[in-house]
Amino acid sequence: MLPVYDLATSGWVILILAGLLIGIAKTALPGLATLAVAMFAAVLPAKESTAVMLILLLVGDLLAVWAYRHDVDWKALRFVVPPVFIGLIAGAIVLNFISDGGMRKMIGIILLALTAITLLLMFNGKRKDRITKELADGTTSSSSEKFAKNPIARWIYGFIGSFTTMVANSGGPPMTMYFLASGFDMVRFLGTQAWFFFIVNIAKVPFQATLGLHSAHSLSSDLLLIPTVIVGAALGRWLIKRMNPAIFNPLIIVLTVLSSVYLLF
Repeated sequence: MLPVYDLATSGWVILILAGLLIGIAKTALPGLATLAVAMFAAVLPAKESTAVMLILLLVGDLLAVWAYRHDVDWKALRFVVPPVFIGLIAGAIVLNFISDGGMRKMIGIILLALTAITLLLMFNGKRKDRITKELADGTTSSSSEKFAKNPIARWIYGFIGSFTTMVANSGGPPMTMYFLASGFDMVRFLGTQAWFFFIVNIAKVPFQATLGLHSAHSLSSDLLLIPTVIVGAALGRWLIKRMNPAIFNPLIIVLTVLSSVYLLF
């Protein structure tokens, strides 16, 4: 018999729903992943929940990478590689010392501040009209390309994205804001983000193993929950094929803000 966590039926229902949300987040609505983080942390100790979620996230990443294998912007990924690895190291150090509650609140505050700054950049003056047009018709202006290549922007977003995903699997909101502000259309956004988190989540495995976060209980529980991620990913693909691109970006921004606020409580 698998040595899974001894949870009440309600606890397993929450984890199953969270697994579905992970799958949907990976192929359609990234903001749902942070809600899944909160659901896992409500049932399991926060630090242990990050280890259980990491395996499920990697399964979702593999499905998303395959689904959007022709829609990745490798140049944009190359820009954020250096700050990403520094953020992972910093996150591993903080994870070893900070409390569960303190970690959640710290991440929520960082993500809300970063979201506010990004929205100001996106909708300030003439940039507002250009970004709105780009997100609607899938074109990319020189201003968006400059944002993606700006060393300050990629260091801030790359560092915070990898830091937050290391400590609480919550890197989606900052990287969502970075890719949206860079003028990515819906499909290129999903493809590039899929590869970003696939690479980062693989890099997180040895850090979590060193910290002793993985166990027979966590791995066995993952085996039971993997099917929920696969079903969620299929639902996400069904949804994204029917979604109007004009509502995709506003919906992603709203989910990002709501998920960040949730971490504060």
